[in-house]
Amino acid sequence: MEKALLSRHPIGPYRDRQHRTQVVGLWQQAFGYDTAHNVPTLAIDKKLAVNDGLFFVATDKKTVIGTILAGYDGHRGWLYSVAVHADYRRHGLGSSLVRHAEQALTALGCMKINLQITGGNDAVVGFYEALGYGVEPRISMGKKITVNIPEQ
Repeated sequence: MEKALLSRHPIGPYRDRQHRTQVVGLWQQAFGYDTAHNVPTLAIDKKLAVNDGLFFVATDKKTVIGTILAGYDGHRGWLYSVAVHADYRRHGLGSSLVRHAEQALTALGCMKINLQITGGNDAVVGFYEALGYGVEPRISMGKKITVNIPEQ
């Protein structure tokens, strides 16, 4: 087990009844969410529908203090919604969450992990570079499927 996983705060699977309200609050604090396709409750519901076991939370006693979602398409993995409560940042918890998700993806046979960072967020770029990720010469494109996005 990697040293980064030896966090004093346990990381385990998301449990809806126990964690939903706290995760929504953490994500609103960390990300703001100003668009309908990023509504926390919708994101949680969509992730649970996939039921892939790649939604993890870090806790301090029973309080959710960090999250990470991962995805896997059979070839590449993705990291999403890495969030750490402001009071727990800069103590290695974010790194532990990423390493935890990396191990879960590796166990599934994942060969490469991707992630996206909002432009101008240089501190987050540095965080991921310290974990071995690098900026790649890619253009990220997306298309909203509006029929699946609730009206605000």
